[in-house]
Amino acid sequence: MPNAFQPMTREHFLALGCGALVAFLFIHLGRRGDRDRKVTATVLAMLNFSIYPLSVFAWWSLDGAKSIDNFLPFHMCDIAAITAGVALLTRQRLFCALTYFWGLAATIQGVITPAITVGFPALPFITFFIHHFAVVTAALYLPLVDGWRPRMPVWKCVLEVYAWSLAYLAFAMTANHFLGSNFAFASHPPANPSLIDQLGPWPWYLLAMQAVGLVLFSLLALPFARKR
Repeated sequence: MPNAFQPMTREHFLALGCGALVAFLFIHLGRRGDRDRKVTATVLAMLNFSIYPLSVFAWWSLDGAKSIDNFLPFHMCDIAAITAGVALLTRQRLFCALTYFWGLAATIQGVITPAITVGFPALPFITFFIHHFAVVTAALYLPLVDGWRPRMPVWKCVLEVYAWSLAYLAFAMTANHFLGSNFAFASHPPANPSLIDQLGPWPWYLLAMQAVGLVLFSLLALPFARKR
């Protein structure tokens, strides 16, 4: 069995450093010119599309009991990776907005407080950080390289993404009820320390999560806010 993952250790900080470096390179290369922008956007989109099957293979390669949570793409970060790939290839307004707000409000917390049980060099550890940094990089790439901006007034974009987030939570809770899973961490907090631990017991932390999410979405919208 692989070593258990411990947050805020050297391997965690090294993963954060490597992920931040790769994100910087994607953005730097994408800003060099139109041809480089198209190439980097396509590569980043393909990375987001391919990370789910890679993650399934990684978890399947481990011995021991298998968890359904690791084999169905129903976590928000799984869905965010798909929206990121579509956004990078199509520049469709809704997918770009979902990628930006979900990537920088939710997925980035996954790299800070990873909900993973195995450490380096286990394959799930590697694919976990590739997965989350691919989404975060896409969320930064869209406004910084592609020039994406939310529709105005920006609060309408925030409410639209928030409504989709609530719809996702309802879907996750339904899936959890029938599958005994923990998608969206709607059944119980993750094993590792996270922001959820500070939001009270279940089910009250679910309400607190919605409030925190709306605040984060609003803060992320501030750079785009402008007077009439």
